[in-house]
Amino acid sequence: MLFSALDSALQAHLIRTSRERTFADGQIIQQRGDPADGFWLIEEGAVRVGQFLPDGEFRAVALLGAGDSYGELAVFSGKPRIVDAISRGESQVRLIAARPFLDALANYPASTRELLGALSEQLQDTLSILAGLRHGTNPARLAGLLATMAGDDEGAASVTITQQELADLLGVTRATANAALKDLQRRGLIERGYGRIRIPDSERLARFALD
Repeated sequence: MLFSALDSALQAHLIRTSRERTFADGQIIQQRGDPADGFWLIEEGAVRVGQFLPDGEFRAVALLGAGDSYGELAVFSGKPRIVDAISRGESQVRLIAARPFLDALANYPASTRELLGALSEQLQDTLSILAGLRHGTNPARLAGLLATMAGDDEGAASVTITQQELADLLGVTRATANAALKDLQRRGLIERGYGRIRIPDSERLARFALD
């Protein structure tokens, strides 16, 4: 949530000077190779971020929700985007234009420091996920993924995601993801609902992922 790291006055300015767009389910929001003309702030709904494979299949690497932002790194690097993003259900997103953002950020040095800290934390989380997805049993890998998606919530948490999306993020079949979910449920680490997974104890789930 890099946008939330910014000063509230800067957030208000960027929202006031940006434009909001509505996307339908499955509609492409951005494509790999597009110029980094800004970053996106999700106001309502959810966005799947990943890449389209040569056969046209979309492989998700992250599922973002309201309050999340993405595309900042491309703005800072000035290089074309390296991921595709599609709307999951109807979503409302706001494009924060690159030049006004960078110009305004220069007037908020404290926000620059906070943003660097948030970027570092995001990178550490990403590396942790990648390391976890490459090692361990499928239930442990899934536990690590869900614990990360739960964020900093202490105690109980809830993650809105489907079995197919979990399978995509883990790089396994839907049947394999379902088996891992059943294992976590049997251990009392999660409770399954339609398109949603409840986590009774986030810390316990995270510990299981590291065992």
